[in-house]
Amino acid sequence: MQDYFIAIILGYLLGNFQTSYILGKIIKKVDIRTLGRGNAGASNTVESFGWKFGIVVAFLDAFKGLLAVLLVRYFFNVTLDAQGAPLLYIAGYSAILGHIFPFFMNFKGGKGTATLVGMMVGLNPWFGLSGIVVIVAITFMTDYVAIGTVGLLAWMIAGTIFFDIGQTPLLLTFGGALLSIYLHLPNFRRIKNNDEGRLTRVLKRKNVD
Repeated sequence: MQDYFIAIILGYLLGNFQTSYILGKIIKKVDIRTLGRGNAGASNTVESFGWKFGIVVAFLDAFKGLLAVLLVRYFFNVTLDAQGAPLLYIAGYSAILGHIFPFFMNFKGGKGTATLVGMMVGLNPWFGLSGIVVIVAITFMTDYVAIGTVGLLAWMIAGTIFFDIGQTPLLLTFGGALLSIYLHLPNFRRIKNNDEGRLTRVLKRKNVD
């Protein structure tokens, strides 16, 4: 039980490192949450500051999920099997929750997609890399990051089922997917109303000075 508690605290604290907020304050002198769609995530950073800035934020946000899983893997000497997977998944999803609900920002962060990608890489590099291919491919095909995210969530569920590592990881995965879909509901409504920012439109814009 103590191991789970440590994994939760470690993951949550790592997730609290809000890249877009910190870099936005230091470099752009602005709170990213006052711009665009009002959240501290990589996609809003791309829309508000340009794709180059957004890529840096996405990479660092992904690193939080990766580091949470790798540290727990190292400290507790566990692997992606029925015994070790619950601890790894708890650490990864705690990092995602830390990103979404950071305590020092009144629990108003991002949506956790990039952190999920990092978690997947930490669980299994090929699983994570294929997840990147899935979200990038679907995003480019549909022109919407939110739809690409749904593809990533489906891939996460499929991979967890394939690994056959027990009920706890699967329950965490379904719970994480439901939370992500809930957080993206405004995006889906804007897509329906043709008011959501399209990827091609963002890429054509120059980076914000």
